[in-house]
Amino acid sequence: MNQQQSLVSDLMAQLQGAPMQQMAQQLGANSQQMQSAVETALPLLLGALGNNAAKPQGAADLFGALQRDHGSAMPQGLGGLGGLLGSMLGGGQSPASSAGSNPLGDGAAILGHIFGSKRQTAESGLGQATGLGNNAGQLLAMLAPIVMAFLANRVKAGGMDASSLGQTLEQERQQVQQQGGLGGDLLGSLLDQNGDGKLDVGDLFKLGGSFLSGRR
Repeated sequence: MNQQQSLVSDLMAQLQGAPMQQMAQQLGANSQQMQSAVETALPLLLGALGNNAAKPQGAADLFGALQRDHGSAMPQGLGGLGGLLGSMLGGGQSPASSAGSNPLGDGAAILGHIFGSKRQTAESGLGQATGLGNNAGQLLAMLAPIVMAFLANRVKAGGMDASSLGQTLEQERQQVQQQGGLGGDLLGSLLDQNGDGKLDVGDLFKLGGSFLSGRR
């Protein structure tokens, strides 16, 4: 049973407009370059999460964190994403951030758990493929907490359990790899290099839940 819209497509649609402009401005990129970079980065992030969720207990750990913290996730839609980005870029407040916290730093830490020892490979591959260069790591760090908040909202709105969340993410990973493109190629390369079972899923979800609930 196919979803009406992939997670990547859904989140990409929500990032159009102000959020995309904010990211482009922060990274000194033009709108076309930023659009292409985000179109490459989202399949990479969501595909890697799909790989994590396929591990024993992976989906259950993610579901537990998202279910526990979905009340503090960003509001659905463009405004929520804009507010979250604004707080990350130092331009406002978001329910997902607390005084003294550094959401962009949290995003970087989440990336370390998503990609493990291949984080630098993911960042440099994205930088080369999109022309962002060293700014690719900053883009991924911005997107990582947004992806987690997006999934929290998706679980809540869809009435998902751990099993359906895992199936949804696995379907997304397969779709990303089948469709290919820059994101799918980067994901395939990383998963081949990493092998199975090397990603610290439990720590990722603890960190993600902590970020979403505004706790350190």
